[in-house]
Amino acid sequence: MIESSAPPQSSRGLLPVLFGASLLGFAAVFVKWGLLGGASPLTIGLYRMLFALPGVYWLVRRDGRLGLGKGAAWGLLAGVAFATDLSLWHRSMQHTSAANSTFIVCGLAPVWVALFSVAVYQTRYRWTGWLGQALGVSGALVLALARGARVGTGRGEVLAVLASFCYAVFSLAISRSRQRISARQALFWMSVASLLCFVVLEALEGQPLTGYSPLAWISLVALALVVQLLAWLMINSGLGHINIALGTLALGFQQVVTPFLAAWFLGEPLRPLGLFGGLVIVVGIYLVATGERSVQALSPQI
Repeated sequence: MIESSAPPQSSRGLLPVLFGASLLGFAAVFVKWGLLGGASPLTIGLYRMLFALPGVYWLVRRDGRLGLGKGAAWGLLAGVAFATDLSLWHRSMQHTSAANSTFIVCGLAPVWVALFSVAVYQTRYRWTGWLGQALGVSGALVLALARGARVGTGRGEVLAVLASFCYAVFSLAISRSRQRISARQALFWMSVASLLCFVVLEALEGQPLTGYSPLAWISLVALALVVQLLAWLMINSGLGHINIALGTLALGFQQVVTPFLAAWFLGEPLRPLGLFGGLVIVVGIYLVATGERSVQALSPQI
C-alpha cells in the first residue's frame, strides 16, 4: 500500500490554529496599552474591527466572492458573539490582570462548548472528558476566588466568566460558518457584524473616539493587523480542517503565551497560585479535547 504524502487533516488544521493562537497572546497586551492610553473598552473593539476590515475585504475580493447564504449567516452570528465577548473581556481587564482574564475566558469556553455538544450533538465523553470539564471550572474558581490568584475584588474575573459564554457561542458559530465558506469569507462576515455591534454600542454610550496617547493608537493598529487580521485568518483557515474540540484545545494555547507576555510587556507578576489555576484550566482543556468518545455524524442544523 502506498502512503499519501499529504499531511493528515488534523495536522493541516492544527498548525495554523496554534500559530494564530500564539499571536492572540498579544491581544491582552495591546488592549491593556489601549486602556492605559485613554481608550475605552468599546472604542478598542470598534477600532480593532474598523482598522482590520479593509485588509479583510481585500483578501475576500481575491476569492472573487463574499460567500453568502448560511455560511454568511453563521459568520454574522459569530461576529455578534465575538463583539459581546470582546466588550466583556476588555471591561474585565479594567478590574483584573490580563493573565487572569485570559485564563478564564479561554479556559471556560471549551467547557461550555463540550456541554453544548453533549446536549445538542450527542457527543459522548469518557470519564477523562468529564474530569477535564470539572478541572476547567475549578481552575476558573481558583482565579476568581483565591487570594493570591485573583486581582482586586473579583469583579474582573466574574466579567471574564460571562465573556467565556460568548466566546463559546462564537467558537461554535464560526466553526459552522467554516463548513460552508472559506476562512477569508468567514472572517469578513464576522468582522462586519462585530464592527456594527461596536458602532451601535458606541452610539449608545458616547465614549470619546479621539484624545488617546500615541502608544494607544499604535496598540489599536497592532491589535487590528496582528490579532484581528493575521491571527484570525490563520485560525479560521485551520478550523475548517479539525473538529471543534481539537480546535478549542489549540486556541487554549493563547493562555500559555499571555501570562509571559503580560509579565514582559506589562510588568504583571507571575503569581504562583494564579499560574496554578491557569495550569488546571489548560489540563482541563486537554482532557476535554481528548476525552471525546463519539460524535453524531450529522450535526443538527441550528
